Amino acid sequence: MAYINDNAFDAALDYINDADRLDITSSEATDVTEARTTYSLGNDSITPGTPTDGDSSGRKIVIPAISAGSVTANGTAAYWAISNTSVLQATGSLSSSQAVTSGNQFTLGAFDITFPDAT
Repeated sequence: MAYINDNAFDAALDYINDADRLDITSSEATDVTEARTTYSLGNDSITPGTPTDGDSSGRKIVIPAISAGSVTANGTAAYWAISNTSVLQATGSLSSSQAVTSGNQFTLGAFDITFPDAT
C-alpha cells in the first residue's frame, strides 16, 4: 500500500487556500486571465477553509457557499475557477450548467477539494 504524508497534501491545499476569488465560467479556464476575464460570467470573494481530514480519506479544504455572487455577463455557466490576482489555483465542473444574466446574482453551495489517500 502506498503512503503520502498529510503534510504533503496540506502543502498543496494551502496553495489553493491562497485564493481570494471564485468565478463561474463558460469554459474551463487554464490560466488566471481566462478565469477572471475571458470566460468569467460572474464572481465572488472567497476564503477557503483550513486543511482537515477528508470525509473518507486523505485531506480536504472546504470552499464556502456563495449566497450573492455577482453575475457580470450573459451566458451559460458550466465551470468554477478559484484564483488569486496572479494564479489560477483550481477549476472544476459545476454540478449542472446554468444560464446566467448580467446584473443578477448567483448562488453556489459549499464544496470540498479533496486529495484522497494513496492506494
